[in-house]
Amino acid sequence: MARERAPRTRGVHAALDEARFGPSRTLNLRAALPTPTQATARAESWLRQKQVERAGDVLVITGRGNASIAGVSVVRQAVLALLRTLTRTGVVGSHREHTAGSFVVTLAPVSAMRSAPARRRHPTPEPASKDVMALSGLSRDTQKLLRSVALCSLETLGVRDPESFVEKEMLAQLSHLAATVHAGPMREERLRRALMVVLEELEQG
Repeated sequence: MARERAPRTRGVHAALDEARFGPSRTLNLRAALPTPTQATARAESWLRQKQVERAGDVLVITGRGNASIAGVSVVRQAVLALLRTLTRTGVVGSHREHTAGSFVVTLAPVSAMRSAPARRRHPTPEPASKDVMALSGLSRDTQKLLRSVALCSLETLGVRDPESFVEKEMLAQLSHLAATVHAGPMREERLRRALMVVLEELEQG
């Protein structure tokens, strides 16, 4: 009888998850059978996008690894390591095991990427040039929005003379968002959308 009920129980859980998260807040890695590298690349890109969308709690399905060596899912282990890294970098607020083959992930505010404790001592580190979209290549509206974000961020950190640091802070904000706003069609529009989210979060602070 227990074996007969197991599929039914899994079906109920799947239905509850679908009702709670829906397709837009569920990443099913198990369906595509990716390698660990493919899984982490897809998961990171998806989680960063959902962070900008302020999706809140999302579901990441990795699978249990029943067919893996020793029954341990290498994809699950790789995604778990990614979630820990993204927690340190301010993309993930928290995560927990939902089932043996899935995680519920709570996404951090976008502004959390620039809220590390070390930054309070050094609010405007020199950004790596390879990660920075040149300011001169941005439209005037985007530069204006970026400047507002930079000033608000510096003021939130208690910097007494934010104007002295604003240009470096603008570059630093771009450096952090570069991992989220990848190259591609309408990149600047996507950048403005992310900047507006950051500004709103900082103002609500």
